[in-house]
Amino acid sequence: MVLAGVVVTMTTRTVQADVMAPKPAASVPPSIPAVPVVAPDSLTPRATKAAQRKSLLRGIASWYGSVFHGRKTASGERFDMNAMTACHPTLPFGTLVRVVDLKNGRSVIVKITDRGDLPEGRILDLSYGAAQKLAMTEEGLAPVRLDVLSHGAR
Repeated sequence: MVLAGVVVTMTTRTVQADVMAPKPAASVPPSIPAVPVVAPDSLTPRATKAAQRKSLLRGIASWYGSVFHGRKTASGERFDMNAMTACHPTLPFGTLVRVVDLKNGRSVIVKITDRGDLPEGRILDLSYGAAQKLAMTEEGLAPVRLDVLSHGAR
């Protein structure tokens, strides 16, 4: 059998499958180009971006309410704690998102109207009204999946 210019002779002796075979005594001549090292899929830019997108769409949601009621949000709208809105660190304002509670299966559609630095692991801060629809106001936190329905303009 010929591999990359090196002749390897196959023998009939028994070899254990979990033991590495010794390197052949002959070395590869320098005229044969080295085989390029291919990065594993998990390290390619495309896979990394996909993993980043996925991490933005699954995580823990929390909620906020009366303390911010009536204040201006980052989008310029007034926060209504009973409206179906949410705060997300990167999605454009006006983006419509279906939020699915992974524990109870309930879902609600919210509009992204605010920004904020969320604690690690949290991906969304829901208005009180949206959190009520998901039945998560007592616990305060819920594992969620986000389905982006339409992207906002800004």
